Amino acid sequence: MPPTDDDASTPADRQGGAAPSPSADETARPAPAGRTLVVEGTDEAVPDGEPRAVIGPLESVDRLRRRLLGRLLGDDALALDATPRARLLGWLWPLAVTVLAAVLRFWDLGRPHKLVFDETYYVKDAFSLLVNGYEATWGDEPNPAFEAGDTSGLTTTGSYVVHPQVGKWLIALGIQLGGGVGSSAAWRLAAAVCGVLAVLMVARIGRRLFASTALGTLAGLLMAVDGQAIVMSRISLLDPFLMFFVLAAFGALLLDRDQARRRLADRAARLLAAGHELGDGPGLGVRWWRLAAAVLLGLALGTKWSAMYFLAVFGLLSVAWDLTARRSVGVRHWWRAGILKDGVVAGVSMVGIAVVVYVASWWSWFTHSEAHGRLWAEQNPDQGVQWLPPALRSFWKYHQDMWSFHNGLETPHSYAAHPLGWIVQWRPTSFFYPKEVSELTGQAAQDACGAASCSQAIVSLGNPVLWWCAAAAVIVAAVWLLRYRDWRAGAVLSGIVAGWLPWFVYAHRTIFAFYSIAFTPWVVLTLVYVIGLVVGPKDLEPRGRRAAIIGCGVLVALIVAVSAFFYPIWTGWVVPYDFWHAHMWLRTWV
Repeated sequence: MPPTDDDASTPADRQGGAAPSPSADETARPAPAGRTLVVEGTDEAVPDGEPRAVIGPLESVDRLRRRLLGRLLGDDALALDATPRARLLGWLWPLAVTVLAAVLRFWDLGRPHKLVFDETYYVKDAFSLLVNGYEATWGDEPNPAFEAGDTSGLTTTGSYVVHPQVGKWLIALGIQLGGGVGSSAAWRLAAAVCGVLAVLMVARIGRRLFASTALGTLAGLLMAVDGQAIVMSRISLLDPFLMFFVLAAFGALLLDRDQARRRLADRAARLLAAGHELGDGPGLGVRWWRLAAAVLLGLALGTKWSAMYFLAVFGLLSVAWDLTARRSVGVRHWWRAGILKDGVVAGVSMVGIAVVVYVASWWSWFTHSEAHGRLWAEQNPDQGVQWLPPALRSFWKYHQDMWSFHNGLETPHSYAAHPLGWIVQWRPTSFFYPKEVSELTGQAAQDACGAASCSQAIVSLGNPVLWWCAAAAVIVAAVWLLRYRDWRAGAVLSGIVAGWLPWFVYAHRTIFAFYSIAFTPWVVLTLVYVIGLVVGPKDLEPRGRRAAIIGCGVLVALIVAVSAFFYPIWTGWVVPYDFWHAHMWLRTWV
């Protein structure tokens, strides 16, 4: 029969293992009033109908922490940072793969010196924010002049934009710090920085999640070399910033989980030592990391509205962690306490803070009357939500218009992709394939690429081996979650649920596979989670574990080799046409 404590052990632990024997002082502790104390691991009888307090032989803080934090693959999560050497390596290896990520993202970041795909909107909007404080319209055919550093086409007429401003402000910051609009590397600086930092976060999150520096570093390595992550770090769209903020929020919630469980262990141990029962369990005080996650999710909402699904899923995940923590420690009314003491507070605080941060992120729109729609309420005094002040009434009307636009966007596009195919990169988005390069002939082609015909492409294609293996890993993780209730399986799947599944509701819209960058970190984490299951704990039979490590090592080496092969078409190299065509493994990629 499976255990009910999904946080106290891992699948490997659940296959057997003797419970620790209670010591004399542990069994001698008096039971809480009105309940019969039963020491876990014994067969003590309880009279029919009498309440039962299973608190086990682990009232000490250390043992309660072990029960709450659990173990994975033979590594004790509590001992992960036990020594200076472990802490040092826990940073050095993630930093090493972060350096690799920086090289892959910053190398010739300005190539091509053209506005690529939707950079035509977001980069010019970012510059307008710098100059006007709001998004303004441009004259006819402004791109060639803008690419040459000429911004005279910018007007002061507010432009109707359909995305919030946080991501565009970050692009603007990159332009300001990187040398102005004359440098295409400056347009993309902020996206590249966020992409590099995301690799470091994935490595550190993986280390904490799997209680293993090796697995965390592997997660960072796979994120560093994945094509989707590389391309979206070298193009200034909004999606890489969305990914950055929701990933940071997830990391903050992981830190909150550990901190809250340590607090729960400390306070529960004191209550038990005083002879009190854990009816509803202790309160956990101010959850600063959870509040930080709410701020980050508010910034994610201020980048793209699809962050709302991450807010919902991560909020529910955090409350679920609290519920299982209270159950694991022996709280009698764990469900009620988890909902009332943790869930309601989490819901109000996280949603409330996220909404406040989101509204505040529109500060420049509120402070500039020339911004599109800013004076709508004054111009239409009898319309809209009358009880709101004029500025908020205009704000609400603008959001209604944006919602109508997004929900009704059905313009045909040759690279539109149904979300079902995203997880296997069925229809990647071609961001850049200039006609002038493909039409080169004769000596011009020879000079450009050394062949009779050339291509230059930027294809937002995830590493195919990584994504195909990860698609299978998603199924394995879902089975492990349902069969063994391993919280780590739920954690790695949470970002995929939040970032992928909601798009099936909007499949009628014009949507693209590059939206999958928002949940790419969790695709990587899911694959690494399953690799960890395959390798198994350190106490497995050495020969079998060695074979598993070799097999997984070969897979990782293959993924890295495939990334090296695809890197030229992820980063806009001018290459022979036959070289480009050799990368089009599926007809749907062309």
